[in-house]
Amino acid sequence: MPTATALAPLVPLSPALLARQAAQALAALRADSPLVQAITNQVVSNFTANALLALGASPAMVDVPREAGPFAGMASCLLINLGTPAREQRAAAIEAAQAAGNHGKPWVLDPVAVGALPVRTELAAQLFAMGPSIVRGNASEILALHALVTGERSVPAGGRGVDATASVEDAKAAAQALARRAGVVVAVSGPVDCITDGHWCVQVHTGTPLLTRITGGGCALGAVMAAFAATTPDASNLSAAVAATVCYTLAAEQAAARATGPGSFAVALLDALAALSPEQVQRDARLTMAPA
Repeated sequence: MPTATALAPLVPLSPALLARQAAQALAALRADSPLVQAITNQVVSNFTANALLALGASPAMVDVPREAGPFAGMASCLLINLGTPAREQRAAAIEAAQAAGNHGKPWVLDPVAVGALPVRTELAAQLFAMGPSIVRGNASEILALHALVTGERSVPAGGRGVDATASVEDAKAAAQALARRAGVVVAVSGPVDCITDGHWCVQVHTGTPLLTRITGGGCALGAVMAAFAATTPDASNLSAAVAATVCYTLAAEQAAARATGPGSFAVALLDALAALSPEQVQRDARLTMAPA
């Protein structure tokens, strides 16, 4: 397992600076069109690919052993989502994570339902030890991953299936501890998202409950985080995770204002991701933050 890292001095940050960085990151993503390798679950693959395309990134669902590793070396970034971890995809995930690390590519781990089921729990522990740049999950998943990584005797189930049964506030301390332990950024998704690097805790206040009413609402965010990690101008994984969350949840908020239900919301979200401008991001981001 990763060992604890020494705390670095706090870098001066503010909500206004993070909002400006998010706007710049969106412009950079559109200019660069990063190639995102998404090893993700079969339920959300189509929606995730469409979300990346709408935002301006280029998705590639390369999850076959003997291809996943070489492709990770060519891609801009990598997402590994454990939603449906079949045998071949598990092998591909390990292969891709190793290659991403060897090539210095950012990668995101989404430990879906960790703790609830043995196969994905074992895989999550193995992947976390390989040093992801960002870990994104709901509150229950982050609590379960923290218990797994710290060797607690009883690992709680990561929610009810893919749904959280804990609050973001419940998981804040575990997220900060994970971030400090491994030098990663941990993003806890919920009504108010919490993103921490172990030094700062940033809260994102945009979003809509409709994200929980469609398949892939959270999973696509992990892929978006990978895209931003590949193109964030200041190369900060904290800034990348915040920028991804702000852009995604702002688009979701705008889509919800036009939607009449979950079906129209899913379509409107893709349109809103495509229409979102850097100016809107800087103007409308609603962030608060404090030292962790």
